[in-house]
Amino acid sequence: MNEIKDNLTEQKTWVRGLYMLMFAIFYGIAKVVLSAVIIFQFLLVLFTAETNTRLLKLGQSLSTYSYQIMMFLTFNSEYQPYPFGAWPKGEPRTKEATSIEQDD
Repeated sequence: MNEIKDNLTEQKTWVRGLYMLMFAIFYGIAKVVLSAVIIFQFLLVLFTAETNTRLLKLGQSLSTYSYQIMMFLTFNSEYQPYPFGAWPKGEPRTKEATSIEQDD
């Protein structure tokens, strides 16, 4: 019972909870923007038969950002994504690269 009380009064846990709430909101925003990118890219391909390279890069970085957020929210990583970390470029890194030891 004392262990539960210690966990409830641990400031580190509550700070993590606030970060989780903030990143959950960011995830929702990223999801909406990513959906818009998907629809717009589909329409471009439908009417021009070509993909937009800038949208491809944006879609990749938004997907990686969403992945980083989910890794943080599910306690698989202590790495805090943007705006506390760098904006992602390219594909997501493995679990080991996004864990506590990551210096980015």
